[in-house]
Amino acid sequence: MRYSVTAGGKRLRPILCLASAEAVGGNRAQAMPAACALEFIHTYSLIHDDLPAMDNDTMRRGRATLHVVAGEGMAILAGDGLLTEAFGLLAREPETTDQVIAARKLRVIRVVAAAAGAAGMVGGQAVDLAASRPAQPGVAALDAESLRAMHAKKTGALIRAAASAGAIMGGADDTVIRRVDAAAGEFGLAFQIIDDVLDVEGAASTLGKTPGKDAAAGKATYPALYGIDGARRMADACVDRALALLAEAGIGDSPLARIGRWIVSRSH
Repeated sequence: MRYSVTAGGKRLRPILCLASAEAVGGNRAQAMPAACALEFIHTYSLIHDDLPAMDNDTMRRGRATLHVVAGEGMAILAGDGLLTEAFGLLAREPETTDQVIAARKLRVIRVVAAAAGAAGMVGGQAVDLAASRPAQPGVAALDAESLRAMHAKKTGALIRAAASAGAIMGGADDTVIRRVDAAAGEFGLAFQIIDDVLDVEGAASTLGKTPGKDAAAGKATYPALYGIDGARRMADACVDRALALLAEAGIGDSPLARIGRWIVSRSH
């Protein structure tokens, strides 16, 4: 099966989910509801991230952001609706009387909920929001380790959940699921590092969003801490570790490996 990720990593999470299910020898159709739910959650997070109270961005995927078009209230409600429907979909589909499949569905719900919530994506966004306002008492700018920890939640958690959900619905054993999860964690960090690089090097026409905003806001980024070349080397090292983990799981030649290589070679 050929997979295609578009500008800015659009569809990365559902593709990771489906590719993971396929890599472990599972049925992609069993993973499709999880893949769709993950894209709902990712889209909700982008809508909310763009709000004036968060990143205050006016362009996403080459178009005006939702709050610009429909107003802040409707943007908040749209995000809320996407998040709620994501878990409704995970609970409903795939419809089955098979207790094994039902148990896999419950496990995926737990994994995705943890990744999307306070210990994952929401928690990471809270750290990012606090750190972007260092003038507040008791709030310091992020150092290298704090930056990594923040992005492991904000970006990496849902990417890991996507790959893990696919492996779970694909029927992988726990050892393989753990290695897929760890590999996806490396992919998530590499993706964020390259995102930071492209924020410096990219143009709005190719990125589909406003470049240079992190630097303008004084945010800690990988290029700011390590330089462009150093950041790219870090991303390459992440993918090398991920590929080694996939090889240990016996799926080193799977589409997951190709997705990892795309992450560090992308230009948008």
